[in-house]
Parts: sequence; C-alpha cells; structure tokens
Amino acid sequence: MPAGPAVDPRGPRFAAIVTTVVLALVLVTQWWPLLALQTVVFAIGAFVGLKPAPYSVLYRALVAPRLGPPSEREDAAPLRFAQAVGFVFALVGTIGFIAGVTPLGIIATAFALFAAFLNAAFNFCLGCEMYLLIKRFSPARAS
Repeated sequence: MPAGPAVDPRGPRFAAIVTTVVLALVLVTQWWPLLALQTVVFAIGAFVGLKPAPYSVLYRALVAPRLGPPSEREDAAPLRFAQAVGFVFALVGTIGFIAGVTPLGIIATAFALFAAFLNAAFNFCLGCEMYLLIKRFSPARAS
C-alpha cells in the first residue's frame, strides 16, 4: 500500500491519453492557447492535487463508473512530480510560442508529448521513474 494518498492507476493513464491528444494537436497546429490550457492542467495536478485535476475529474465522472474497482492503488507523490515535470515543459513551450521562438515551443512540447505518450501507450510514467530515482539517490533524512 502506498505511503501517501493513493489513486486508481487507471486514472493517470487516462489523463496521459488525453494529454497525448492535446499535445499532438498543439504540435500540429502550434496553437499556444491550447498548450497554455494544458500547462494549467499540469499545474493543478502538480501543485493543487490529482483529485481536482481536470482529467482526473473527467475520469471519475465518465470512465471510472463503467469500470470495476481498481485491483491496486498507487502513491500520488510520483504522479504529482510527473505533473510538475510536464508543467515545466509545457510552460517553456508556451513561452517559446508566445515569444516567437517557435523551435523552443515545438521542442518543449515534443518532450512533454513523448513522456505522455510513453505513459498512454506503454504504461511507463517517465516522471514517476525520475521521482523514484531522485528519491533513491537522495540522502536519507534524519527522523
């Protein structure tokens, strides 16, 4: 059982699918307002919590009622860290597009898309793995 708040692992995967679609649309259209909205979605998940995050709300309202209860739960901390990483890339991309530095916007968006796609297609959360590596190699805190 996770040490912190636990979530249904199917919810973050649903969020990754929606995020993949949104970021792919941004790359095709280079429409920065959509990337700015995705940046807000990442910010809510990272800094407010996963429960009020828009894609989590959609999952609980539209998808979860059609599924059985989850067979396992996972810790929210790595997922929130992954949202923070997505936030940074989406913010850099948004700033790049707004500032007219289109290559920066494209590259930052592509990195975020790559991470979201890994989670959506292969259930591999790159940000979560980064969190676990950082935690593993960080000095232990004294109690």
